[in-house]
Amino acid sequence: MLNKSFLNDLLNEIKGFNDLAILSRPSEINRYSRDFYDYSPVLKNQLSGCCADLVVKPLSIQAVIRVANVCTKYQIPLTLRGAGTGNYGQCVPLKGGVVMLMTSLTKIRNFDLNTGEVTVEAGCLLGDLNTYLIKNGRQLRLLPSTWRTASIGGFIAGGSGGIGSVRWGFLRDPGHLLGLEIVTLESPSRTITLNATSAEALNHAYGTNGIITALRLSTCPAVDWQEVAIDCESLFDSIKLFETFTRAAVDLFLCSFLERTIVQFLPSWSGEPKGKNRLLLLVAPDGVCTVERLAKAYGADFNHLGSEKAGNGFRELSWNHTTLHMRAINPDWTYLQMLLPQPEIKIIQNLKSKWGDTLLWHLEAVRQQGVQRIAALPLVLWKGNDYLEELILDCKNAGAIIFNPHVITVEDGGLGVIDSDQVSAKKKYDPKALLNPGKLKGSL
Repeated sequence: MLNKSFLNDLLNEIKGFNDLAILSRPSEINRYSRDFYDYSPVLKNQLSGCCADLVVKPLSIQAVIRVANVCTKYQIPLTLRGAGTGNYGQCVPLKGGVVMLMTSLTKIRNFDLNTGEVTVEAGCLLGDLNTYLIKNGRQLRLLPSTWRTASIGGFIAGGSGGIGSVRWGFLRDPGHLLGLEIVTLESPSRTITLNATSAEALNHAYGTNGIITALRLSTCPAVDWQEVAIDCESLFDSIKLFETFTRAAVDLFLCSFLERTIVQFLPSWSGEPKGKNRLLLLVAPDGVCTVERLAKAYGADFNHLGSEKAGNGFRELSWNHTTLHMRAINPDWTYLQMLLPQPEIKIIQNLKSKWGDTLLWHLEAVRQQGVQRIAALPLVLWKGNDYLEELILDCKNAGAIIFNPHVITVEDGGLGVIDSDQVSAKKKYDPKALLNPGKLKGSL
């Protein structure tokens, strides 16, 4: 934390600019030093005392540059924050300093009607961006379940996939992020444009190796997605049907599986629970009849709810919103994230047999390197760290790849290896290691 004299010097350096808001009230500083890390009891204990000394909100790119220059001059830690919808403490300042809110940089700078490519500033909300695109016959390829309130810069810096991953894979797959505009923490700071190749190192780096101010993204044609719910009695049949849908010749935007215990605690608008496991699909109109035929072949209940709703819909029942709804019932629920080994049904049944109702299966269909796979975000009843670690070890021993949501570094929450390109980018664009210190393991 900064001492009072140093903090006053910092304030004197940056105040007086019309395009920079300074938030110094304790309630504001506390609010903007947090995200939803309390999904994890481990992170809740670890991060509860972390707080910025000052919060600033630039209203222009020039203001971003000025803040970067001041932080570089005084060697003050600088942590970037979008809408703060992440669950892993990505925007929590571990070493105090300045938190910079990017939420006022919202301009859609360019949209190409021919290619669908869009260039947008980092603070633009995904919901606003998607609304703009749909009016032009396009839509975003990938969205988090927090799509209505999350920012595009925060999603690229802290997310990995989500709604749309059944078709489009993950954010770091080639073809999604086409370029970035960033501000460096060199001396002096500068604005530079990165092409798709150079931008890869800043994708899912928690804002540790460059300040993202604008992004160039691919989009896809808009579809009138249809909501279809499938209720199935047998766990085995549910998983087989889940796999059948993802391999059928239908266009899917979402394919989620929720174990029956989860279904009974979903919001009332999600449909009447029937005491069965439930599959939630967003499917193109021309695929509904095929989905119905396949569901009935398994003896499952088919329910077509019509076009995707503008308000609460299946997106808000999937991915980490599933965890959100369960925690609203009982905050002792937490979760894991993993890519299951094939055949997936074996690990699903074995772990269920051992861990019982302290492990509730929530599955999401994804595409990894062009192959349909199953990602799991199971609900886990918190019974202490040793219990969690034993479960994680069981999953690893069964062949699952764990993306641990109970750790703070980029690497430990991902594939567990240091990305040399991310580290090289940090050395190049943040040579004094001031950006979000403590989060990039390779630079510690």
